[in-house]
Parts: sequence; structure tokens; C-alpha cells
Amino acid sequence: MSKKLTTLLIYPDFLEEDKFNKNKRGNYSEGLASISAVLKQEGYDVKLYHMLYMPDKKEFIKRLANEFGLSNGEPVSTVVGFSARTTAMPFITELAGWLDEEFPNIPVGIGGYHAILVPDECLKIRGVDMVIVGEGEYPWLDYMNSIRDNAPRTDIESIYFKMPDGAVIRNPVRPLIEELDSLPFPDFDLFDYENLDRSKNFTAMVMLSRGCLFSCTYCGNSQFRNIYPNKKKYCRFRSPRKSIELLELLLKKFPFIKYLEFRDAIFNSYEDWFYEFMPMYIEKIKLPFNCNLRFDILTEEMVKMLKDGGCYMIDIGLESGNEAFRTKYLHRTMKNEHMINVAKWFKQNKITTLTYNIVGLPHETLELSLETVKLNAKLDVDKVIPNIFYPYPMTILAKTAQDGGFIDKSVDPNDPVQLRMPQYSKYDILYMAYNFNKLVRQYRRIYSLPTEKLQKAEAKLDKKITSKNYPRKFLYKSAKFKEGMFIKAKKLLKKVSPRLFVFLKNRTMKEVK
Repeated sequence: MSKKLTTLLIYPDFLEEDKFNKNKRGNYSEGLASISAVLKQEGYDVKLYHMLYMPDKKEFIKRLANEFGLSNGEPVSTVVGFSARTTAMPFITELAGWLDEEFPNIPVGIGGYHAILVPDECLKIRGVDMVIVGEGEYPWLDYMNSIRDNAPRTDIESIYFKMPDGAVIRNPVRPLIEELDSLPFPDFDLFDYENLDRSKNFTAMVMLSRGCLFSCTYCGNSQFRNIYPNKKKYCRFRSPRKSIELLELLLKKFPFIKYLEFRDAIFNSYEDWFYEFMPMYIEKIKLPFNCNLRFDILTEEMVKMLKDGGCYMIDIGLESGNEAFRTKYLHRTMKNEHMINVAKWFKQNKITTLTYNIVGLPHETLELSLETVKLNAKLDVDKVIPNIFYPYPMTILAKTAQDGGFIDKSVDPNDPVQLRMPQYSKYDILYMAYNFNKLVRQYRRIYSLPTEKLQKAEAKLDKKITSKNYPRKFLYKSAKFKEGMFIKAKKLLKKVSPRLFVFLKNRTMKEVK
């Protein structure tokens, strides 16, 4: 070929509510960095269009031509790949259409979580020629090799192809990569790493694993694993030695990094890996870090070792406060009593605890959401994140919502509350989500009272919150306004004075300790 073959990865890194905000910094994507590393190892060029806002058509096409060198020449010199999450699909649909209008000869593929869940839906998008179903490194490499050899293939495992006549070739999914040590380290240089959002706060986002051991019904992992012939190997970690080498490489390249953020699904998934990795981390790295954990597989010894390694904050899924509901609908069988004990261990070791919670679940009620608030108060956690349930395609809980008659196709895809349930109204769900933190604080104060006063105070607050006459819609709107102002102030501080932001972050950490 007269021109070196290039992959252009397009990464829409924004949400609907801020799609026109140009004053943002981007986020690192481990998947794209890994694909880039594999392709570059084989001699291909890789470029990244890190899209931080939604451009208009003119700007988009101009950047593709001038900055990324797209053209309609023969032979093809660039192949485009979109990274797709569910909430980005409306943008990708429009962008792919523009690509098809201006550069009809350029092959376009989609990969990522949404593509794995609903590949046929993605193939219906105008301008999309193929969808990667599963891990993308080696299917994409095989396709690039076929383009290089002027013999484009349509028999590549893990890729669905849309033919010119509209027919679809669905190739079988290849086994997932069981040995992560066989992969090259991620291509951190694909990104403008020093200017990423977390980098400006001296933090690096890292992943040492892929997949998850568990099958929570609201999560795509419950379906992702099922596409692979070797699905029992779905949750994999790099070896402790290779994990440390990856961290050493990262810190050598970017010595300004002072904090690490491990974004593995469950950092303590495998006990053997954990107890081999942590002493090595303590010896060779020992930077302050945060990570995701799971209540039911945590021990007091693990918590102490996390503290010794520099863990200052953990993210952990609580999701629902009612044991029976949590087991039946979420497939999370952990006991409240154990969760309370784990929270005590974190307190004793002065590790900040952040819980993730979901409101508006299928078949949930206002009273059940209140139980989630109360469990957070009993755990006395430091931070709580309430999320409104979203029925991600093909997940078990999305089907539960569909079977319950809670999904109304007329609901705007951008509506924060997707379900319509007679027993739990939209504005009651919004009230609970936006007042969640405030309610946790109120119940925490109640639980500090003597027993004889506690029960009366709890019953009184329960009755007020669940009363038909309580102005929950008004209180939601008021809380939403206050939260919006706070978020704007926080973003401004991070942008204008990242050092002050980190100073305040450190101060908060010291206060917790």
C-alpha cells in the first residue's frame, strides 16, 4: 500500500446533558489503549479522536479530513472504529451517518459493551459495516491484516459483517483471552494523558483485570460472559508480577501521578491473587489508591492489608437495603449483618467508604428505597452514590422490568427515570435519588439516639416521608438545583486550580483518618 494503514478510534466521551460543553477533559479507556497496543505491536498506525463534545457535521468532517487524513481514495488507508456505550448510541448513529455521506468507501466498525449486547441493532445503523462481538484486539487485528493484504475477509471470528445487499454474516465468537499476561501493556500514549480529567488531579485510572465473577441482574456482565465458549474464565487478572510491571511503567512515563484508581470490577475477586499482589504493591509502589470491593467476600484481614497498602477509599455496591428483595431481584445474597461488620472494619482502619445504591428498581417501592437509605445510615458510611435504575439491553433486570410491564416505549431515552411503575411514581423516584444523602444523614442522627427515643423518631420520619401529602416533587426540584450548583463549583475548582482541589481532597482524607 502507498500509505501506511491506520485505525482511527472514535471515542464519544460525553453525556447527553453536557454534549455541547467544550470545556471538559477526557477519560482514559483501557479497552482502546489495549487495542492500540496490539495494533501498534504489529506495525499499524493508530489515531484517537477523543471526542469531548458533540460536533456539528461540518466540524466533524473537517477534522476527519484535515487532522486524521480520511479520504475516499483507493486502496483504503484508514479504518474507523467507534467505542460504544449504550448512552452514546444516539451520537454514534448520527456520526456514522455523516461518515457514510462523506466517506462511503471507509470501513466502519463498532465495538464495546453495547455492541456485545445488541450487535444486530448496531448493524442497522447507516454507515456501519461490522460489529465486534467480544474482546476486540485480535478480531480487529485480523481485519486490518486482511485490508493490508487487499483481501478483506468476512469470516473473522467475533465480527458480524453487514454485506452490500443488507445480509448479515454472523461469525462465531472466539474464546476470550484467558492469559492477560499475553497482551502487551496498554498504549497510554494513545491519549493526551497529562491532560485527562484525573491526571489534572495527579490520579491514574488502572485496570489489572477483565470481567467479573458475579452475575448481578442489573449489570451487563451477567450477559457478556455468556457469549464466550470459555465463559468460565470470564474473570481474569494479570499476574501480580505483570500487574506491578504495568504500574511501574505507568509511573515511569507519568511521574506526576500521586494516586491510583483501580477500576477492576471487584479488586478482591481472587483471594490468592490479592494476597500475592498486595505485599508486592506495598514494597514497590505504595501510592494511595481506591478500588472497588464486594461485601460478602471481604475479611477483616483483607481490610487491614488494604490499609497497609495505602488504600484511602473503597467503592462498594450496597444497591438495595432489603435482604429479600436484594436476593430475589438482584441476585446479591450478602447479609446486612455482615455488611455492617465490614463497614466497622473500614472505620477502624480509617478507610473512607463509598457505597453505590440503586433506586427505582423493578417492583421496588418508596418504602423499600427507604430501607436502602436506612442501611447506609446503619453502616455509617462516609459517602453514598444513589443511581436511578436503567434497563440496559439484554440484562436480566431489563427483562424483569419488561415482564412487569414497566417499560413504556414512549418514554424519552434521555429521561432519567426509564420505568413507569404504578406503585412507585417517577417523581417519587427522583425525590429519593436527589435527597438520598440528606435522608442518610437524618437517619444516622436518629440511630445515635437512645433506644427508647430512636424507635419513635424513626417511625415519625418514616411516616412523614411516605405520606401522600409530603411535597416530594418540590423537594426533588429543589435538591436538583442545589446539586447542579455544587457540581459546577467543583468542576470549576478542578479546572482553575487542580492543586487546590487535591489539597482539599487530601485534607478530607486526613479528617477521615
